[in-house]
Amino acid sequence: SKFNKVILKRLNMTRKSKPPLSLQKLAKLMAGKDGKIAVVVGPVTDDKRLYEVPKLSVCALRFTETARASILKAGGECLTFDKLAMRSPLGKGTVLLRGPVKARQAERHFGRAPGVPHSTTAPHVRAKGRKFEKARGKRSSRGYKA
Repeated sequence: SKFNKVILKRLNMTRKSKPPLSLQKLAKLMAGKDGKIAVVVGPVTDDKRLYEVPKLSVCALRFTETARASILKAGGECLTFDKLAMRSPLGKGTVLLRGPVKARQAERHFGRAPGVPHSTTAPHVRAKGRKFEKARGKRSSRGYKA
């Protein structure tokens, strides 16, 4: 099935492409989808900001100890992919979710060159001090601002 193809593709992805999903985001994405199983190809992490964890059925590659504890405490369940294959072989009644792939620190440096108009790309700078990329062209007090 199409679901199984997507799962296979995601299982074979690099670690970078299997980012963790927090319990907070998981709860938000699963709101109003009760009775369905959330499927995350990647780890599920706990979130201290989430006080009331809803009852969730979650299938993931890994769970942090605290995330697993809070899901089970709320009366939910933590599944592995082999258990999911037994329960829903074609992916019926599941919601396929992903973590934020572009949230890595390194992603800030990708894109249009820093200094080019309309660029929000962060430059690779050795330090954030007075002498580093804070001179002419960067601020009005130092000649001009581009």
